[in-house]
Amino acid sequence: MTTLTHGYRSLSLLWKLNWDRVLCTGVLFGALIAGSYLASNI
Repeated sequence: MTTLTHGYRSLSLLWKLNWDRVLCTGVLFGALIAGSYLASNI
């Protein structure tokens, strides 16, 4: 049980440190998808 809680804490710390990178990557993929959609429909 201790290992499980330590693993959860480390994942939580990684998420807190890297949430902006995840958000930036998501925005980039969204922009690429939106651009390809607009380019194919115009």
